[in-house]
Amino acid sequence: MLKDDINKALEVLNAGGIILYPTDTIWGLGCDATNEAAVERIFKLKGRDAGKSLIVLLDTENKLESYVSDVPAIAYDLIEYAENPLTIIYSGAKNIAKNVIHEDGSIGIRVVKHQFCQQLMQRFRKPIVSTSANISGQPGPKNFTEISEEIINGADYVVEFEQDDLSDKKPSTIMKLEPDGRFAFIRR
Repeated sequence: MLKDDINKALEVLNAGGIILYPTDTIWGLGCDATNEAAVERIFKLKGRDAGKSLIVLLDTENKLESYVSDVPAIAYDLIEYAENPLTIIYSGAKNIAKNVIHEDGSIGIRVVKHQFCQQLMQRFRKPIVSTSANISGQPGPKNFTEISEEIINGADYVVEFEQDDLSDKKPSTIMKLEPDGRFAFIRR
């Protein structure tokens, strides 16, 4: 079943579509983070202001330098030792769709330790957008049962893996990390 979900999600991502999928935090809407048209579809589905940036997921910290101009050395320790899912906002985003990047040139990236996400991204070999599976301004879903029909129907593929997990999930911690190593928490 997991393999089927991954194969179907890959097909959709490669075709520029949107997936609704479980992550290491809450359920997310995702697409190819290098495909501007796919990213635009997510903004429309969520009713989200295009000025608000999105985060992307990677399966390993080894890929950070492909998408961030200057990765501060401390970032690798933060990722390795974080006890909870951690999204880090880096300056100098590159090789990613323009509409994913914040107007100041930064990008939020989370290296995921989640079975489905890691396997999907290892096969996809590109970053995947991850934004909460809700209409903008509404609460993020704590589990699959809280996702609106509008969001479910707007996705090109809904992953079956973990739909029956009813535990309350929380969004990641978000930290902005400057190239010189200074940092600030955006969300704890």
